[in-house]
Amino acid sequence: MLMSLGLFIFTTSTIPFQSEADSTGWKHPTNARVGMRPAHQFTGKDEATKVLSGTLYPEITGGMVTLNMLHYMADTGAAWPLIRGNGWYEGLWLITDIQTTRTLTFDNGQARQIDFSMTLKKTDDYSLIGEVTDYLLSFL
Repeated sequence: MLMSLGLFIFTTSTIPFQSEADSTGWKHPTNARVGMRPAHQFTGKDEATKVLSGTLYPEITGGMVTLNMLHYMADTGAAWPLIRGNGWYEGLWLITDIQTTRTLTFDNGQARQIDFSMTLKKTDDYSLIGEVTDYLLSFL
């Protein structure tokens, strides 16, 4: 297991992402001062984002079926716990964007290669936690 997002498990047979990019910021608003540089005040953490991307080969790895499962999770608007394969808990994350590019198609239009990118945003709002029932009902 590479990582899990809620009930979705990232493995080499589902969606093996090849890269993971993180971005974290901190807020320092300013106040103008006469004859001096602006004063800065630290007010806390800003948004944290994570981008998982990679290439799928449906003959070997997951394809649109597994990507659609992530689309259903995103449709719930819920926050999902992100846990690494080594057991490290990363917190609650929202799926905010999924991009796919399908290339090298077969005669029937099925893609031989699917490049994907998924953007997650960290949240501290525990009222958004996705429930198993919400996730399962999204498939109906």
